[in-house]
Amino acid sequence: HAALALWEALIEQGQDLGVAPIGLGARDTLRLQKGFCLYGNDIDEETTPIEAGLSWTVRFDKGDFNGRSVLLKQKEEGVTRQLKPILMEDRGIPRHGYSVKCTTGDGSITSGTMLPGTRAAIAMAYVPVDEAEGSKVEVEIHGRWRQAVLTKLPFS
Repeated sequence: HAALALWEALIEQGQDLGVAPIGLGARDTLRLQKGFCLYGNDIDEETTPIEAGLSWTVRFDKGDFNGRSVLLKQKEEGVTRQLKPILMEDRGIPRHGYSVKCTTGDGSITSGTMLPGTRAAIAMAYVPVDEAEGSKVEVEIHGRWRQAVLTKLPFS
C-alpha cells in the first residue's frame, strides 16, 4: 500500500511539470541515446568493462577480485573489440544480435532503436577495436545489408 501511495503522490505532484508514467521502451530509448549500457544486452558475462568502454568502473587499487588478471591483461595489451555507437544511414532499425560488417572484421549489434522525433535509427555494437568514429559499416537487417556509420555519443 505504501508503494502505491508514493507512486500516486509522485504523479500528482508532478502534474504541473508534465510528469507521466512511461514504460521500458522509453527507458531503453533514453539510455541508448546517452550510450548507457544495459546488462544482458550491451554487457554480460561474455564481455568485460574494458571492451564496453567502462574501465572507469574498475578499481584495480582496491585489491583482488574475480577477473582482475584478465582485466589487467586487457588494459595492458588492449582488446580486439570495443562497444561503439552506430547511426544508420539507410532505412532500418538495428536490433540485438544483428550482424555488422566492418572494414577490419565483423561485429554484432547489442542494442538498437529508433529515436522519437528525429526518426534516426541508432545502435550500439561490438566491432573490431581498429574501427574509428566516421568509419562506414553495414548492418544486416532482415537479410539485407544497410549502410551505417560509427559515430560518437551521445546520439543527438
